[in-house]
Amino acid sequence: MTAHADPATSAARRWSAVDTAAGGLGLGLDLGLYAAATLFAAVTAVTSSLPPHRAWGALATIGYALAALAATTQLLARRRAPRTLLATLRARWTVTGLTWVTTALLPVVAQSVERAGGRTDRAQEEVIVAEHAGTRLADHGTPYLGPDAIAALPPGEQLLGYTPYQPGMALFGLPRAAVDAWWTDARVWFAVVTALTLVAIVTTLRAVDAPATPRRDAALLRAVQATTVLPVCALTLATGGDDLPVLALCLLALALVAAGRPGRAGLAIGAAGALKLLAWPVAIVLVCWAATRRAAPRTALGALGLPLFALVPALIVDRDALVENVLRFPLGHGLVTSPAQTPFPGHLIAEALPAGRVVAAALLVVAGLAIAVRLLRRPPRTAAATALICGYGLLAAILLMPSTRFGYLLYPVALLVLAPALALAETPAFPASDRREPVGRRTPET
Repeated sequence: MTAHADPATSAARRWSAVDTAAGGLGLGLDLGLYAAATLFAAVTAVTSSLPPHRAWGALATIGYALAALAATTQLLARRRAPRTLLATLRARWTVTGLTWVTTALLPVVAQSVERAGGRTDRAQEEVIVAEHAGTRLADHGTPYLGPDAIAALPPGEQLLGYTPYQPGMALFGLPRAAVDAWWTDARVWFAVVTALTLVAIVTTLRAVDAPATPRRDAALLRAVQATTVLPVCALTLATGGDDLPVLALCLLALALVAAGRPGRAGLAIGAAGALKLLAWPVAIVLVCWAATRRAAPRTALGALGLPLFALVPALIVDRDALVENVLRFPLGHGLVTSPAQTPFPGHLIAEALPAGRVVAAALLVVAGLAIAVRLLRRPPRTAAATALICGYGLLAAILLMPSTRFGYLLYPVALLVLAPALALAETPAFPASDRREPVGRRTPET
């Protein structure tokens, strides 16, 4: 059979070419990103109704402004002397790292210290929920309260009684259960796990056998920027943070796909699925990819087995509590309504039309079926194609869900931006083509 290029991989490569053409190495887009982020942070600092968001905006505005100034200097240096140190890709990595420190990590520490000092308005509900879950896990063996226990709480506290996460999220709250200090704030540990996972992503993609080129490294840098300094990511990490380790683990799984390590990819996405339900669709797509490489059992063992195994202790301790928190509440059947009410199409349909929730749910099912048919008829054979399917699939789900958050958009954005880096770093063992492999061919795991 004649090999032909995978359209998804080709599209990812075209985007990478456009990106790196801007400003020579993408400096023009860097400047646009940091300038827009400066404006976003300044507006947030002045207009947000949420105190943690205003506090983030005050610090992040300075960090983004300095980054925009650095990008301007780099762009000018590139035009005058293309080989100068300021105009190199290494300098862009340095600016990105420093920007993440000033716009995400520094606000995390600042708000954690202020909170430990007595400020009660320096953390979003996600932080408190994760810490309460950690305390319950340490005391009772399950991070969840049962429906009767939630009903017994004062009306204003019932929302915080819910833990709409998978059991693994409670691990980030365990330090707070042991010691009440700034460094036990759940956001600090969200940031630590995110940073370590990002290092693993970069190391994994740089270690593959594909030729290292400036275009590949620039595409990888753009993916890291989309996960770190993009305002929706930096703001989320500084004020809530629970989505960032989940997202980073999803990206690590795809990086391991590009490196030809299906077993490890399954473990990475399984760890993400043990934290949050949003990672489960990505796990299903990864298993479909693995099936084209005769590696579905290895991948599924971690991708599906790890999240299911994490549910077992909570299921044994209190099944009703698990169902109430993980199923009933996210589906809108809890004792209180989820505050996730971003006016995306699914929410607008649910609120404006007769039987709107049924219509929105039907649209969501149709989108899911369309993706399922795509996976069955033409499963992804490359890491880039896998990332694109996951990105567009999650984007459709987020837009069509009756209850969702604006911050969830960080998932599809990061997945779609990672695709060009995956396309350029695909290991030769998994060529960027759509041809069928010989029966019995095994993929390298190490």
